[in-house]
Amino acid sequence: MPQVLYEYWAVCTRPQGENGLGMTTAQATNELALLKRLFTLFRDERAILPVWEMLVSAHDVKGRNTHDARLVAAMSRHNLQHLLTFNTSDFARFPGVTVFTPDSVLQVSGES
Repeated sequence: MPQVLYEYWAVCTRPQGENGLGMTTAQATNELALLKRLFTLFRDERAILPVWEMLVSAHDVKGRNTHDARLVAAMSRHNLQHLLTFNTSDFARFPGVTVFTPDSVLQVSGES
């Protein structure tokens, strides 16, 4: 989903002292190009809004977590159940979402 790329850009270009990666825009542009080659992007569409509204109401979602709910709504709309993230606790409230961390994926593949 394009939302993931928007959020990734924000983290890439935010200073390291502010919980970011401190990349230049040129570095972030290269990272984005790589991700777009590696993953299929699903449409950001209007039909996500009613799913998001249901999720934020049903799960009492507030503040920054509304962005996570929007991602879950988009996943639901596109019939996706698996999510790779560093922030597993942010998605624990949403049933039907199976969350993986990069470390857990590497452990399963035997690379860590």
